[in-house]
Amino acid sequence: MKLWGGRFQKETDKQVDDFNSSIRFDARMYREDITGSMAHAKMLGQQHIIDPAEAELIVKTLGEILEDIEAGNVEFLVDAEDIHMNVEKLLTDRIGAAGKRLHTGRSRNDQVALDIRMYLMAQEKEIASLLKALLGVLTELAKKHLHTIMPGYTHLQKAQPITFAHHLMAYAQMFMRDADRIADCHKRTAVMPLGSGALAGTTYPLDREFVREQLGFSKITDNSLDGVSDRDFALELAADLSILMVHLSRFCEELILWSSHEFSFVEMDDAYSTGSSIMPQKKNPDVAELIRGKSGRVFGSLMGLLTMMKGLPLAYNKDMQEDKEQIFDAVDTVLLCLPVFTNMLSTMKIHEDVMYKGAGGGFTNATDAADYLVKKGLPFREAHEILGKLVYYCIGKGCALDALTLDEYKQFSPVFEEDIYRAISLEACVAERSLPGGPAEEAVLASITRCEQFIKNFSL
Repeated sequence: MKLWGGRFQKETDKQVDDFNSSIRFDARMYREDITGSMAHAKMLGQQHIIDPAEAELIVKTLGEILEDIEAGNVEFLVDAEDIHMNVEKLLTDRIGAAGKRLHTGRSRNDQVALDIRMYLMAQEKEIASLLKALLGVLTELAKKHLHTIMPGYTHLQKAQPITFAHHLMAYAQMFMRDADRIADCHKRTAVMPLGSGALAGTTYPLDREFVREQLGFSKITDNSLDGVSDRDFALELAADLSILMVHLSRFCEELILWSSHEFSFVEMDDAYSTGSSIMPQKKNPDVAELIRGKSGRVFGSLMGLLTMMKGLPLAYNKDMQEDKEQIFDAVDTVLLCLPVFTNMLSTMKIHEDVMYKGAGGGFTNATDAADYLVKKGLPFREAHEILGKLVYYCIGKGCALDALTLDEYKQFSPVFEEDIYRAISLEACVAERSLPGGPAEEAVLASITRCEQFIKNFSL
């Protein structure tokens, strides 16, 4: 008979058992479920809601069940529905009536809310740790490439020269924001719902603060209805992970482009590439492509969670069982992608000469030539028009700006002097942009230092 079966005169249909059961995916929360139950049992004993000796026996036996599960000696039952009732059945099978006292003062509604919060708190810490490792690789790469000049793009058209370090640190900014978002979400995940009961709390004198402290939560929920029906923390985490996957996917897209023959800016290490079953010359950036593709899984999880929650009245509804597969898959995907992406990045080869050559094409120094005229006293719009005509002239000749003679420059404006060549050199174009946030060495070094301080001080 089901642990809740007293009111029923008929066994549940086998298909309904299978349909209703969540043990196939919530079994991963066994540690959180048992740890939460141990804290609850200790509290029940301390409050003399149950006999302290029975509470000690429950705690001891739950510890043994945890060891057996981790040793692979426990098989969970589908007809026990979920991890909570599987653990409770294991407990009552071992110690009888004393085990039946564990559920005093709680419901599966607040129990599952507790378990998923505890589980996600641990996953958030792991994701934050992986983000710190990625940021460490980015800063180390950036320090090596402070003077590696490459083209910067808008509309995927060459725009202005920057450095590879500057480009890397743009992604560092994104991943620092991701870490901040995870940390902020963690604050709202670390709120302890146990004691909310099914929806209206309980008449037993529970010590919720004791349980909160035992389990490492920062505070307790303030409303029992909200305590069992809130899944904002899962929605928020899924949204944060979706944004993180956007950043990984954007970076992967650039790496895929850069590793193509047409760009040849980078080359993936053999350990992070694959070949073709038919074309022997191929070296494919499959890791980057898979990460780019897996972003869709995480976005889908967010949409699934939002859609599942959008029409639910208070308090708990069975629909909410659907939260776990969605958020678990989003977390699993990010935990799969982050370390492989970090290793791929740290092992790839950078073709500095190709990047430099790429920065020299496409008139990336045209803005600097216009700025040169402005500094000589011309209005910017007039300078812009002159450079537009100069670029058109160069296109007709099939040459770059730095290939023009001074006489040719003067045909477009008498303001041009010999110092134009230094002003439009790639090195000067980068070095002159030394304002905070710019690509010049001192600006990028300052950005790297701030990122390293973030890595040092960040923790959940």
